[in-house]
Amino acid sequence: MNILLRSVTIIDPQGKHHGQQSDILIKNGKIHTIAGQITPEKNTRIIEKDNLHVSRGWFDSSVCFGEPGYEERETLANGIKVAGRSGFTAVAVNPNTKPVTDSSAQIAFISHKGQRTATTLHPVGALTAGGQGVDLAELYDMQQAGAVAFGDYKSPVTNPNLLKIALQYTQNFDGLVMSFPLEKSISGKGVVNEEATAIRLGLKGIPALSEELQIARDLYILEYTGGKLHIPTISTERGVTLIKEAKKKGLDVSCSVAIHHLFLSEEVLEGFDTRYKVMPPLRTDKDRKALIKGLKDGTIDMVTSDHDPRDIELKKVEFDHADYGSIGLESAFGALNTLLPLEDAIRVLGAGRRRFLKEETTLEEGAEADLTLFDPQHTYTFTKGHILSTSKNSAFLKQELKGYVFGVINGSFTEIEE
Repeated sequence: MNILLRSVTIIDPQGKHHGQQSDILIKNGKIHTIAGQITPEKNTRIIEKDNLHVSRGWFDSSVCFGEPGYEERETLANGIKVAGRSGFTAVAVNPNTKPVTDSSAQIAFISHKGQRTATTLHPVGALTAGGQGVDLAELYDMQQAGAVAFGDYKSPVTNPNLLKIALQYTQNFDGLVMSFPLEKSISGKGVVNEEATAIRLGLKGIPALSEELQIARDLYILEYTGGKLHIPTISTERGVTLIKEAKKKGLDVSCSVAIHHLFLSEEVLEGFDTRYKVMPPLRTDKDRKALIKGLKDGTIDMVTSDHDPRDIELKKVEFDHADYGSIGLESAFGALNTLLPLEDAIRVLGAGRRRFLKEETTLEEGAEADLTLFDPQHTYTFTKGHILSTSKNSAFLKQELKGYVFGVINGSFTEIEE
């Protein structure tokens, strides 16, 4: 079936059609025509919405789905639907499944589930066998099966020699190593940021130092070994500075920030609401502003929803005993577009594609249709009614957001709100 997008505003700062209001005709999964007004042929699906905007499809570098092992949190099928309706045509799926995704067979399983869908799944393989942090997993075999990076989700590489070997080994096949920024001997049993809020609430703190020491160590190792390193979800002002300095040295390092660290700070913890218990913890407002600045100046390469579904039984308990994690796909664009100019928001939502997938999409005639549809002006209060995920543990509930996503077109496949 052909698809005709009626009177869309194109947001594509890198392309020649940026800022145009046009019709877009899609035939056989490809952009056939971009013109002022197109007369549709028979059997053409016409999509026409108020203030409809379109951009290149977005990519999320850190998404968790429960399958296999935790299907009650989120199946792959439902996760694909959620990601598509949230504007993402591709996502990197973390290995925190049961069993942990640490073999070529498990990588192939996830890749296969994401074929012929509106959102393509790109598995991240565990860096270590079973995610235990002791022995390297089958990195080369997983890369051959489709793994786009290697890392143990929310688990730091405590052995510096293991990280050194991983960075050296993956250079043989241009692999991307991920190292979570946490020094556990410093963080101890902390559950929130170690600042005045933690003291006032009587909760044990995780100092910014625990993140910054790990980042500094990892960058020293990267400088020694070479290779490609990605540091996910940084959260401190000093962390931004360390990565900025490393990039000036020419080190091949990238980093991401979770959208909740850009939007929220530790003050929201006053009510002991476990929806705000995330890892790394929410930091100070000074850190939050430094992260936004780092994103704007290019030090931080990309944003992620860090979508992490959790059962209600794991969240509706005392704060100390609750699991870390928040879902974030559905609120990602609305939160980011509230903070950044639209063009910047679109840029950082697609930036991870180059690093993880080694590809660029284009928005021009003859290209594969890889598009996100949205209204950047629509404002609303985010409620459970906006959540499509099986789990409802969102840190953005009751927040005022700006920007609403209609869905995506990915080749011949669509996931669009009717």
